[in-house]
Amino acid sequence: MNRTKEAPNTDRRTRVTVLVALTANLVIAVAKAVGGIFAHSPALLSEAAHSVADSLNEVFLLAALRRSRRPADARHPFGYGKERFFWSLLAAVGIFVMGGCFSFFQGFEALRGGGEEQFSGYVVGMIVLGVAFVAEGLSLVRALRQVRRQGGLASGMRDPALRTVVAEDATAVLGVTLAFAGMALHMVTGQVVWEASASLAIGALLVYVAYRLGREARDQLIGEAADPEADARIRALLAAQPEIDSVEALFTMKTGLDTALVAARVDLVPGLDSEQVEEVAVRIKRAVGDEVDEADQIFLDVTERSAQEAYGSPAATGERGGA
Repeated sequence: MNRTKEAPNTDRRTRVTVLVALTANLVIAVAKAVGGIFAHSPALLSEAAHSVADSLNEVFLLAALRRSRRPADARHPFGYGKERFFWSLLAAVGIFVMGGCFSFFQGFEALRGGGEEQFSGYVVGMIVLGVAFVAEGLSLVRALRQVRRQGGLASGMRDPALRTVVAEDATAVLGVTLAFAGMALHMVTGQVVWEASASLAIGALLVYVAYRLGREARDQLIGEAADPEADARIRALLAAQPEIDSVEALFTMKTGLDTALVAARVDLVPGLDSEQVEEVAVRIKRAVGDEVDEADQIFLDVTERSAQEAYGSPAATGERGGA
């Protein structure tokens, strides 16, 4: 199936998944903040900051889904597909600053100032965490189902919006578990160090997730090559063309989630006139587009070798060649 044709349906499913995560995080963020203030719990306040960061990130992802599908224009001739990667990078920064840094702050403040035990407030806080665990778990299950529907981890996680939601929900489930354990140990032992450690662990987890998401978005923004499998198919198709003597160079770059630029430098067999070269170029570019769905911008550069180089070429020796 053509990926570009199924893209709108995929985007609609992803948008619903992001909206589900946004709704859950907004409700949970308010509940965690109220519970954290009432219980004076650094771990619960860290989780509140985590949910606020996730909510803001979901807004970024909704913007990415809407803006990345705008058609190409004179100012952006290759389209707006990389908007998806840019907003995902902002989401990673949001996780780092609003989630990770605030969690570290809460943990260090708890270690420095000690803890105030209000067990009634802690019970309310732990109930809030239990509800949050269920809500985040349901959101994670939906996201994972969509990943499976889009071809599993290898294919489904190509979408930075869906990848970010999965990472956020998985981190949220683990963060809630850490916060619950820290609060429970604080209640049992009376030592705030347990809850402070939970807050620091949540911060470290968020910083790690932000780093991974940010690195992937950075690679895509600065110009990541197409999948190796697609690259190999293009190279094999070019090498199989009878008019191509050799493939001197092949360059690919992702311009969006399901679009890519392909540029090839090829040496044609001797004896073709200008009209034949034009016909061959058109046919080869059409063949590449049919072979690789995401190849929406295809450029073919025909090179000319010197007589000495051409003498030893595969065409002159009767052999087929390719780079």
